[in-house]
Amino acid sequence: MDLAAYLFLNPLLDINLESPFAGWPVDRLYQDIATQPDRRPQWQQLLQDAQAHVFDRVLIRQLEDLGDSLAAVGDRLAELEALGISLMIAQSGANQLTLAPPSTELLQQVQQFQAEQRRQRIRQGHARNRLKTAPPPGKAPYGYRRSKNRYLVDRTTAPVVRDFFEQFLLYGSLSGAVRYVRKRYGKKISVSTGHRWLTSPVYRGSLMYHDGQVIPNTHEAILPPDEAAQVDRLLRRNRRLSPRTASAPHSLTGLVVCAACQSPLTPIRATAPRRAKEYLYLRPARCPQAHRCGSLTYESVLQATIARICEDLPKAVAGAPLPDLDSIKQRLTGAIARQQEILTQLPELVTRQILDQETAELRAYKIRAEMAELQDQLAQLPPVNLTAIAQTVSIPQFWLDLSEAERRFYFREFIQQIQLHRHENQWQLQIRFNFLRNE
Repeated sequence: MDLAAYLFLNPLLDINLESPFAGWPVDRLYQDIATQPDRRPQWQQLLQDAQAHVFDRVLIRQLEDLGDSLAAVGDRLAELEALGISLMIAQSGANQLTLAPPSTELLQQVQQFQAEQRRQRIRQGHARNRLKTAPPPGKAPYGYRRSKNRYLVDRTTAPVVRDFFEQFLLYGSLSGAVRYVRKRYGKKISVSTGHRWLTSPVYRGSLMYHDGQVIPNTHEAILPPDEAAQVDRLLRRNRRLSPRTASAPHSLTGLVVCAACQSPLTPIRATAPRRAKEYLYLRPARCPQAHRCGSLTYESVLQATIARICEDLPKAVAGAPLPDLDSIKQRLTGAIARQQEILTQLPELVTRQILDQETAELRAYKIRAEMAELQDQLAQLPPVNLTAIAQTVSIPQFWLDLSEAERRFYFREFIQQIQLHRHENQWQLQIRFNFLRNE
């Protein structure tokens, strides 16, 4: 008993279809594409082969593949029944496909079929909107308002989002930026909402649809590309640190670890009796040893850290296998330019009737998604060559002229961890840099 399979594809919906009949002993495959819904040449060929008794069973993915309406499905079921062909439906089970004869389930599936047809029409409408880079359904994100075909910046709420981004870029603290907009504007958002704002493509002038594709340059951005790249770097940097250290007032907070007890050293303030002067120390937070590791003055550790950076950073950069950023940027920029050139040629291909409008829109959609991936890779690269910047930050006066907030920013850009090694009454520091893989 030979088995034939019939597949009806919609290019708008079945973009990533992979082997729908994998595992089944299919002898023949008939496939129609929904570019011309009224024409199904492969279905007609299937009926002709069925009359010649080439096969006696037909396998389909779902009942909806037989037609766009209940009447069309009924007509095709009648055609198969008149030829004595058994129709089988491949239904998704828990872990594998199972065959189900439609005759036992057809009445129950009629209502499901009608509901599925309605969902298909809605999905097709949304898919067509995606090809036209229209916003997805739903309320516009905070800071925008919806027009007919795009998002427009809302001049009343966009300043709140803009100040939130500037606050995060200035201090590198997500919770601090959330508290800032709550205090200044009375806008209460959770930390998770703030994180979605920082990572959302919408605020970067792009749209992301439910299939995960990102289409760039669809509307005005509240967060410019250079600042968006800086936000991504800050988020990656903060993931390596405890949440409370991201906006700590002291630049060494969360970086120094005692090599003997593996306890982080935290800043503490102390005052002498009847004296107004305060003293700042670094003390192990949870030393497990019987003789607890002693505290050190914060200023001495800070000066030693600056001296160690100025001595070790140029050597580390010179010996590190750093990538050639210029060639990487040129390669990505060239790939984006080639994609843009293809995009500009599509209207001419439609005019010359080499492509129809729907195919051109689908191709443009895929090209824009590929361009978005390339632009994201380009944005993730460091803004300058590390070898060049290492010469600047290896000057002690550079660090001494910075405020604690500025110094905290640069420490976290370069330093992964500072290990404090004690030898009797002396100590020394060992710095692990972010761009090196430590053994």
